[in-house]
Amino acid sequence: MNRTFVEPEPAVSDESSTVPTSSAEERALYLRVTLRIVPLLFVCYVVAFLDRINVGFAKLQMQDALGFSDSVYGLGAGIFFLSYCLLEVPSAMLLRRVGAKKTIARIMICWGIVGMCTAFVTNVTEFYAVRLLLGVFEAGFFPGVIFYLSSWFPEKRRGVIIACFMVGFPVAGLVGGPVSGWAMTQLAHVANMAGWQWLYIVEALPAVALGIVTLFLLDDNIDKARWLSESEKKVLRDGFLVETERKRKNEHRGHGRLADALADPKVYMLAFIDFAFVCGTYSVTFWLPTVMKDSGISNLSQLGWLSTIPYAMGAIGMVAISRSSDRMLERRWHAACAGVVGAVALLLVSHPTNSPALTVTLLTFASIGIFATNVLIWSLAADYLHGSPAAAASIAFVNCIGLLSGFCSPFVIGWLKTMTGTLVSGLYVMTAILVLGIIVMLVGFKPQTSKPV
Repeated sequence: MNRTFVEPEPAVSDESSTVPTSSAEERALYLRVTLRIVPLLFVCYVVAFLDRINVGFAKLQMQDALGFSDSVYGLGAGIFFLSYCLLEVPSAMLLRRVGAKKTIARIMICWGIVGMCTAFVTNVTEFYAVRLLLGVFEAGFFPGVIFYLSSWFPEKRRGVIIACFMVGFPVAGLVGGPVSGWAMTQLAHVANMAGWQWLYIVEALPAVALGIVTLFLLDDNIDKARWLSESEKKVLRDGFLVETERKRKNEHRGHGRLADALADPKVYMLAFIDFAFVCGTYSVTFWLPTVMKDSGISNLSQLGWLSTIPYAMGAIGMVAISRSSDRMLERRWHAACAGVVGAVALLLVSHPTNSPALTVTLLTFASIGIFATNVLIWSLAADYLHGSPAAAASIAFVNCIGLLSGFCSPFVIGWLKTMTGTLVSGLYVMTAILVLGIIVMLVGFKPQTSKPV
């Protein structure tokens, strides 16, 4: 980006424009900005998650069609995270050089093309190569968007905006199953291709289209938005004055280089907190069907529909809790309370005597609490890192460490389930990690050093 708003500058005067002065006019301006930016990025995030998880649905047909073993398929599914983590920081660093618009568009178009190529793999080597490339090209999308949103919205509005973007995660869980099932059944044998092949094409093509749309609708920053008047740009820039002054008083002036960020203990704290909270997220998303089935819900159709309840309520909870966090300009205790609720529900959900109704209820509370903590940690990270020249790379580093839970969480739970025959011990471990993340957040980000928290 050309500007990161460390020190907002006066706008060029425009005598034909009137600077909005009332709160109603300011709200209307931010609503206009939100509608211009957030819906597009939200849809992009939904598509990104569909392209990431559709390999699990495709497995139902693809594995037999290509003769892949479970170990081959498991490695292919997980190898995505390897290249994703390795390229996360470099990709985010490029954003600052070429701009957010081109970076996000490049990521989406490339991952869409590679995602469609998955439909034409015929052997193990091609499968591994495509999954690695998918991680290469998707790397940098999430931290890039978080950095981009933090350049448009000040801290008092940032939490709910990030929540509106990240709600794409549970929405992807809501629509992924029906869309994947439709593609694999209704499009099977069309143009002599199998249903699993159409699944990859149907869910990857929108990424290419959205990448092209991004080039026309997104602007790199406030100054480059031609659809805003100079007076409106000044109002948006002035929104950052409060947090800029706060950081100056607290002697946190940002990180000039990535090396400075890597020397800051709080960046590592953020990384661990993200790792802990994402462990909780994967504990819910990966094992939700198994927990529901173990409670006595044997009908797969009924299980599929009931599984939408935790995701739907989790999405609502993400936005509601983040809105409260913005209104009170407080992150730590909102995240801590939500995390404790999620941890307790996760601890209780695998009890063997739970009824189906109680299991769904506990999974719902676990989803609300854990999904909300994921939003709030990124609000906390954006508040702390915003204004730093190395902010995009710092956010990418935090996200990179958090994504390691994509390996750790399912492996630990699966291994303990194999050893003990039950999910209880694995979920106990994940609960302990989640609680430890909450403690680190409360101790490491106290109000006097990193407000608003």
